[in-house]
Amino acid sequence: MNILLLVVLGIILLLSGYFLYGFILSKLLRLNPNVETPAYKFKNDVDFTPTNKIYLLGQHLSAIAAAGPIVGPILAGMWFGWLPTFLWIIIGGIFIGGVHDMVALVASIRHKAKSIAEVIKENMSNKAFILFLLFLWFSLIYIVTAFTDITAGTFVEATRGASVASSSMMYLLLALVMGIVLKVFKTPLLLSTLIFLPLVFVCIWLGQIFPLQLVPLLGMDIRMTWDIALLVYCFFAAVIPVWLLLQPRGYLGGFFLTVTVGLSFVGIVIGSFTQKFAIQYPAFVGWVNPEGLPLFPLLFTTVACGAVSGFHAIVSSGTTSKQIAKETDAKLIGYGGMLLESFVAIIALATLLLVSSTQTQQLKDPNLIYANGIATFLNSMGINKEFAFNFALLAFATFVYDTLDVATRLGRYIFEELTGWRSRFSQYIASLATLIIPAILVTRKIVDSQGNVVPAWKAFWTIFGSSNQLLAAMVLLGLSVWLFKKKTKYLFTLLPAVFMIFVAIFSLYLILQPIFLKMLLQGKLYFDPFIITSLILLLLAFLLIFEVFSILEKGRK
Repeated sequence: MNILLLVVLGIILLLSGYFLYGFILSKLLRLNPNVETPAYKFKNDVDFTPTNKIYLLGQHLSAIAAAGPIVGPILAGMWFGWLPTFLWIIIGGIFIGGVHDMVALVASIRHKAKSIAEVIKENMSNKAFILFLLFLWFSLIYIVTAFTDITAGTFVEATRGASVASSSMMYLLLALVMGIVLKVFKTPLLLSTLIFLPLVFVCIWLGQIFPLQLVPLLGMDIRMTWDIALLVYCFFAAVIPVWLLLQPRGYLGGFFLTVTVGLSFVGIVIGSFTQKFAIQYPAFVGWVNPEGLPLFPLLFTTVACGAVSGFHAIVSSGTTSKQIAKETDAKLIGYGGMLLESFVAIIALATLLLVSSTQTQQLKDPNLIYANGIATFLNSMGINKEFAFNFALLAFATFVYDTLDVATRLGRYIFEELTGWRSRFSQYIASLATLIIPAILVTRKIVDSQGNVVPAWKAFWTIFGSSNQLLAAMVLLGLSVWLFKKKTKYLFTLLPAVFMIFVAIFSLYLILQPIFLKMLLQGKLYFDPFIITSLILLLLAFLLIFEVFSILEKGRK
């Protein structure tokens, strides 16, 4: 089978979902373009600012996408085969992920752009609010931990890591300059785009000429040093105004993501006729992954963001809802943004299909498989493969930046909500508190069951995926209560919530079971942050599930 046919099939299915199911959702939610949105009502040009829907789509997409729809589908494809992975990306994106994102965005808009946790508080109870805030905060810790270490791994890659690190630092500086130009000089968006977008490619070229090497700090290795440097970046990115970095970086990142996916698709089309891009990787590999965990439920939690992600609700209700200009924009930004991410996941899966099972063992990490595939696609268009490889690795790092600083900013919001502390210094303390556990986790030496040292992100990916899917289930449950109280049809959110609850909790059980068996056999207790935070997530989930169904039953009676 040709890779192009699979990608085209994915496009047709996702577009059908957008126009058909997206239309149904718009009608069910009764979107009104004439309602004054919070962006206008509370405009302050710091958090609340009306934004062009295309500009906001780019920012929103770059914030939700990150490395999730790249790493997850590639890992799932490697473990179980491309066919089950492809099917879940399409089905999950259209009927669960897109619904989750769009309804969360609309609910936030109609609650004065409050966070999804505050929406739950207004429609459920104060106890549910506290439980959900804690659940969100711990989920964000896993997100920051996993994506920080993935980026650090890209920067220490032996051949090109230093060049990519240099290009990425220039990219961040470029975003800062663009933010200042847009805000201070009121430069038209189109002109700014024509100036700054080409400069991103200049950064890629300069990175190869001036590679950046960090000096190890306090006995740490280079990877850990980069981990800490990235967490320092997260701190500053979380406390400065959104117009200075988040918006321009998100906009550039959205374009970068679009350019990467668009050029890759063109490269697939050209290569399919000139180089015969046939699928090399098997459609089905097996029912268990290398760690002995089964396809059900690990397929769903491994693909994660490519099909559905609880993190998206935090972005939708934390930053996007404060900038959306019209209610009707929610279909494009919420539902369309998720389906675009699913398309990113399909392109990522296509990079795996270029290689055989043997070649994946040589490339090893998903970021290198992705970069190799993108470079191959672009090379079919006559683009130098080395430049294309660096371009793909920078794109990978860029997507992660977009989630790292948004996740930290949202962690700051949630910490302030939990403590009720809002002052001149609260944003700094809240940001530090959000980053303490990730700093501990990424600077620990982690070994697998055979005693081999493994990167932090590999150890945390399965637990991140499970917690992320469980978060999506909790959000869908809360949204079901809101719709139920508004006397609106709610089964389109409740049924996906029940499915995701089962998948995520079963996955967490399978992941934690070997650890507890080892404790039992050795007669020792391991007070590991990994285990403790996982158990906290499970406890909070069960308490929330009980609270939601109690409220639904009481309301029904």
